Amino acid sequence: APMLAAGAVLTVGGVAVGLKKMDMNEVPKVAVLSSAFFVASLIHVPVGPTSVHLVLNGINGLLLGWVTFPSILIGLTLQAVLFQFGGFTTLGVNTFNMAFPALLCHVLFSPLVRKHSNVLAWVGGAACGALAIFSGAVLIGVSLVSTGESFLEVAELAIAAHVPVMIIEGILTAFCVMFLRKVKPELLGVPHETR
Repeated sequence: APMLAAGAVLTVGGVAVGLKKMDMNEVPKVAVLSSAFFVASLIHVPVGPTSVHLVLNGINGLLLGWVTFPSILIGLTLQAVLFQFGGFTTLGVNTFNMAFPALLCHVLFSPLVRKHSNVLAWVGGAACGALAIFSGAVLIGVSLVSTGESFLEVAELAIAAHVPVMIIEGILTAFCVMFLRKVKPELLGVPHETR
């Protein structure tokens, strides 16, 4: 109960800040990224007592910043309603575990993605995608262990199982960044002179 309550409070705070910062003209972009998150994370690959799946929280964070919180909350809510994935009691914790790393990666890697150098942008995108998944997996592990030491092995397995997903998401996010730099650089906040 304490972990569920803490996750809910942190998520409510993140969603409140995200909604306050969201421009109404961004609603279509948020909807597309929520949809991408929803679809990518539907395909679960079982690994022992846990499962792994694509999340796309790195690209979500790069493009939305704080608005990632409402975006991911929408995707997780739809999964809970339509497919009974995750459930409602863990919605706050799950949202925080995916949205906070995305926000952190936005802060860390947005400057690299906006650089004139395509190499730095690619590296920033790859690092963003990989670190967002790794940080989310670590937060999931911390959430599990904080509910009891009996979950320690499951937490370790959850983190280890996400290593291949980290690599895939890193490459996928880097390609998305490079594509957006060519076709719609303003989505990344790329200055006019680097286009």
